[in-house]
Amino acid sequence: MTEEKPLSFHQLKNGRLQPAQRRVVEEYPLRLKVNGQELATLVCSPHQLNFLLVGFFRLQGFITTLDDIECLGVCADFGLAEVRLKGDLPVKLQPTLTSGCGTGISYNLPQQLTTEQPAKPGRYSSTALFRLMNQLAKQAEQYRNHGGIHSAAIGDANGLLLFAEDIGRHNTFDRLAGEAWFKQIDLADKMLVTSGRVSTEMVAKAARLGIGLIASRTSVTDKAIALCEQAGITLIGYLRGESLEVYTHAQQLQIVTATTPVAGVTGVILAGGESRRMGSDKSLLPFHGARFIDHTYRIMAELFDEVIIVTNSPDLYSAIPCRKVPDLYYAQGSLAGIHSGLSHARHNAAFVVACDMPFINPEAITLLCDLAADGDVVIPISTHGPEPLHALYHKRCIPAMEMVLDAGHKRIVGFFPQVDVIEVPAADLSPSGAVENFFLNVNTPQEYFSLRDTYPPHRSEETTNKKKTAESI
Repeated sequence: MTEEKPLSFHQLKNGRLQPAQRRVVEEYPLRLKVNGQELATLVCSPHQLNFLLVGFFRLQGFITTLDDIECLGVCADFGLAEVRLKGDLPVKLQPTLTSGCGTGISYNLPQQLTTEQPAKPGRYSSTALFRLMNQLAKQAEQYRNHGGIHSAAIGDANGLLLFAEDIGRHNTFDRLAGEAWFKQIDLADKMLVTSGRVSTEMVAKAARLGIGLIASRTSVTDKAIALCEQAGITLIGYLRGESLEVYTHAQQLQIVTATTPVAGVTGVILAGGESRRMGSDKSLLPFHGARFIDHTYRIMAELFDEVIIVTNSPDLYSAIPCRKVPDLYYAQGSLAGIHSGLSHARHNAAFVVACDMPFINPEAITLLCDLAADGDVVIPISTHGPEPLHALYHKRCIPAMEMVLDAGHKRIVGFFPQVDVIEVPAADLSPSGAVENFFLNVNTPQEYFSLRDTYPPHRSEETTNKKKTAESI
């Protein structure tokens, strides 16, 4: 058997990517000519090819005994096998594409695998990648039960978009591509995770879909590495727990350490709204196994050493282990909530979110908090304008806020002319293009049911565009 090739790569260890080496399984494409006719390309391991070829012919029904083979020759240097069989091949060959990891038929590679491509423009978060692999594991019930099912998923910074399982790893990719077409989901620059080995066929299919990152729980082949390097795709193997190995374009993977709190900033969750259009308290609505506010608190608690909930009904949130404070300007809207949270905060700055924003993103929040020293307000600017309920405020804003509130005004941006505001384009906060989801919230029962029904599948543009009313801003 051919010795496996040593390969240099980057390994995630102690929160850092470090150089390492591993021997990688060799993948060998073997062109097959039978009776002068180009029949197929077998993607295989490069050992005992005579056994492979004879078994292929036998199981395809081309031969019944070894005597049916007149001659068989393999040129290892050119990856070519020429065979002469007694009798003619069937006039109309109708191959069955195999479901598993054995013999497969290779068709023309997409253009991005035949000419060198630049690295993808985006960067991918290790936090989002680990989350997506965990979601794949939870979905793959059949794989857990008996191990006979391969599974794969496609996702972005917000989590899982598509999931498929099949007895063949090749087939899972086909299922994902078909479902994406039916649901009109653009897969460009998305992440793909799989339970099986990654080989050239997988890379070819992923490249056709525009995938920017491929990750497997197990191994990758040498040819898959070469093709991903050429196609600008980040390729990752042995993604298990919190470890992984990066074989191509490691610069596109952003390693995020999960447990370091953002220094000098308090996390504030606004839960004092009247929810008039919803008809019930939005923060308590069930979503993906928990309440809206539970999702929000979990992420905020991971980021900040102090989290405050601004509410005039603290008993509703007694199970959440953080401080609850009331409005200091009662019933004066979101601006009063921001003012109260900032006034009660132990730190000099506060990052403020609403209680009904289930897709807030830790990396995006951290990036905004990194600019805390640059101004009094750090606010993302999305396609809808300023996002004041996903922004950072310094205590220097309090006097300007109180002037607006004392005048009976409620618009959050009303005090902005009196302070130093740093505007950050929302596109700078995420490599995946799904940044608009970070600011998504719900105001009506229709929006809530639409959001619930379309999660975890792709949130359509119609759902994403549900925004807060002008008077709250």
